[in-house]
Amino acid sequence: MNIPEKAIDFLSDIGWAEAHIKPLAGDASFRRYFRVEKADKLAILMDAPPPHEDPKPFIDVAQYLTGAGFRAPQIYGSNLEHGLVLIEDFGDQRMREHLDDEPQDEEAIYKQAIDIIIKLAAAQPADVPAYDEETYIREVNLLPEWYLPAVNIECDSAIYENLWKEALTPIYGAKKVTVLRDYHAENAMLLSDGDMGIIDFQDALVGHQAYDLVSLLQDARRDVSPELEQKMLAYYADNIDVDKNFLDHYAILGAQRNAKIIGIFARLCFRDGKHKYLDYLPRMWGLLERDLENPALSKIKKWFDDTIPSAIRYSKISVQK
Repeated sequence: MNIPEKAIDFLSDIGWAEAHIKPLAGDASFRRYFRVEKADKLAILMDAPPPHEDPKPFIDVAQYLTGAGFRAPQIYGSNLEHGLVLIEDFGDQRMREHLDDEPQDEEAIYKQAIDIIIKLAAAQPADVPAYDEETYIREVNLLPEWYLPAVNIECDSAIYENLWKEALTPIYGAKKVTVLRDYHAENAMLLSDGDMGIIDFQDALVGHQAYDLVSLLQDARRDVSPELEQKMLAYYADNIDVDKNFLDHYAILGAQRNAKIIGIFARLCFRDGKHKYLDYLPRMWGLLERDLENPALSKIKKWFDDTIPSAIRYSKISVQK
């Protein structure tokens, strides 16, 4: 992985001249990450190159989170013109790998992660855009836009959109909180002091309090048992006020998110050549099907049953490599 062209000058300008730079694993976006080491100091260099990426939302949300008492990375310096940001290094101990090695910690670690969502719900929302109908619909449209062509299925997009607009209507009147949107076991860091750090929150919006619960408990990359999911939902409800429709809203947002992710993973494969994401589709279909059993989603369940037969959902998509 090549070092960003302006990285050396940027690091020199903020007091990190002659630092050692080592590439780290990237994510599903254009962003790249590097570990920077100088003497006994460590930091992470984020390369978020314009025009594909804009690091300013990450900086703004990081400052909101740290100001509200959450463990988001401190910002050491930035160059927005070149998309470079030097941030606090949270180490390598992600929640995901820790639980792979220490499965007996699962319940305690998930409670710690949910405590962050509870604290977010009690905080003043960040100054970020609303998670509005236009955004929800744009996201669910990723499934017919990218997944359906891959399995040679056509649909009436207007019918699909209208079903989602109807299903999503009840969630808009609920309490509004900061929604991190990509809060899961690979974006929660276990820090050396026992605290939990948050990363990858640049797409935060103000939306429904159930959304980050869905992201955490219906994880696209890690199996969470239905038993643990229900136990953690009960833990959340025991520690914060929720209304009588909360579990319906959770299922609606779960279905919306999982339909979106099926589309995103198809796009990552067929547009960006990242074929590994197809391996996650059986998990995503299983999660979506669970959500669609909620009576509030009966019409959308019928659409999926009529449009995408189960045999197609779980068949392997052919990819030209």
